[in-house]
Amino acid sequence: MSDILEASARAVTADAPAGSAAGAPVDHTIQDNQFVTFNVAGEMFAVPMAPVQEIIRVPEVARLPLAPPALEGLANLRGRVLPIMNLRRMFATDERVNDDSTRALVINLGQPLGFVVDRVASVLSVEPGEIEPARAIQSVVQTDYLTGVINRPNPDGSRQLMLVLDFQRLVDDQFTGVGGAGQIATGALSESFHGATAAAAVADELRLVSFTVCDQEYAIDIAHVQEIVQVPQGPGSITAVPNTPSHVLGLISLRQRLLPLVSLRSLFGLDTLELDEHHRIVVVALPGGGQVGLVTDAVKEVLSVPRAQADPMPGTLARDGQLQEFESICRLDGGKRLVSIIAADRLLGLQAIREAVQAAGDADGRAQDQENTMSRVMQGVATDDDAQVVIFRLGAEEFGVPIMSVQEIVRVPEVLTRVPKTPHFVEGVINLRGTVLPVIDQRTRLGMPAIERNDRQRIMVFTLSGLRTGFIVDSVAEVLRIARSQIEPAPELSDEQGRLITQVAKLDGDKRLVMLIDPSHLLGARETAVVEHLVDGDELPPALARAA
Repeated sequence: MSDILEASARAVTADAPAGSAAGAPVDHTIQDNQFVTFNVAGEMFAVPMAPVQEIIRVPEVARLPLAPPALEGLANLRGRVLPIMNLRRMFATDERVNDDSTRALVINLGQPLGFVVDRVASVLSVEPGEIEPARAIQSVVQTDYLTGVINRPNPDGSRQLMLVLDFQRLVDDQFTGVGGAGQIATGALSESFHGATAAAAVADELRLVSFTVCDQEYAIDIAHVQEIVQVPQGPGSITAVPNTPSHVLGLISLRQRLLPLVSLRSLFGLDTLELDEHHRIVVVALPGGGQVGLVTDAVKEVLSVPRAQADPMPGTLARDGQLQEFESICRLDGGKRLVSIIAADRLLGLQAIREAVQAAGDADGRAQDQENTMSRVMQGVATDDDAQVVIFRLGAEEFGVPIMSVQEIVRVPEVLTRVPKTPHFVEGVINLRGTVLPVIDQRTRLGMPAIERNDRQRIMVFTLSGLRTGFIVDSVAEVLRIARSQIEPAPELSDEQGRLITQVAKLDGDKRLVMLIDPSHLLGARETAVVEHLVDGDELPPALARAA
């Protein structure tokens, strides 16, 4: 029976539910003569039992870009990030689709690694005299990767040959830095995040998150935006609060906190709409440590706008108590596009917001007065140990970057101006409010296949080495605040991947893996030189034009 391996009174179970990373731990008291045997590409192999931690069904994985082809991806093994290797790829043999017999051996090589095999056969007790040198064996693998051959008789008198695989040498030859993966500095994202914050603070620009309400555009300073999440769907997803004004939609639980929701349509006296999956909640930090969720029709962009383009609210309107939440109006596209900027510090002065916070406090049984409600109900919103991250998607995989490193998020224009004789990773340039913005396809940058342009794609704009550069992504999903306890070092499986993807966040009860990118490594030295020439309008030197 392939699901269960029995050796005397010990068993290694291999029938965890499909797609899960569950499996029974191996008894480490077994003797040195115990081997796990398995089949790959028609050949039988063996590995000493001592480093084998588990035998599991092949779990679902998140693909890790820039890693060697032999890596299937990263899986979650009960809260631990587990790299999954494909032995058929490592042996350069034909691949096959996983089936009910396919298993992953979890082997400890300084850190746990999973190796996909076609079938696990048994656990054997092998005598020293049954192990021979591997030099004369012809196999799908090089003899350098073998420590010997188990040669033992079958009951029918024939000989049974099993190749003893040296997993450590196999990994050392195909991957770099695996053994030191756990040594990656856990503060890498934190340093990137705080560095980006400091850089943004000194810039003479407004960093805004813009959104629409009834086809009108509004914005809030990005520093006050805690998260951007989808409006929850389904019965009971929003808890209504009795005896509250119509603008208070109710309460939701967001990461073990009660969050009051306020409809901006209702707050602005506009017609209301039935909420659907397109609506977004902009979670705004309020003075005193509080939070409120502003329900918008759609989140539009992240903008960087010169402060000179933001005019104070006209005096006549500023005296209107109904407009006290607006601090300025931003003029874009030559004045054709007006964006009203909401001041987060003034929201608490609005009766509507105070009523929403009061409703949350009453529901939680802790409402003493409005000021105490704010600090108690909405406690623990953000700490220095949290990372505020923009999540974007490439195919089925999710990636994150520190929110303050993102200068803007804009739509991909219908036409990108192609620049002759540029490397393949350069998609072209666009005119972004009068400046030349080089645009790179993030898929190409990460070695992923290209796709056709579509409406969901966005350009994420970063400032790298003093150069503003755009990267096309498949979609921008959300903005999240992630606790440090949910972040751990990413396995370092290649030099480039180890520099770019430094950490992995485990979300939704460890069911979701998000790879965290260090933006400072999005461009290498040669790529930076190419971008610099494009910004300056110079012709590329031949060596740069040929850059891969």
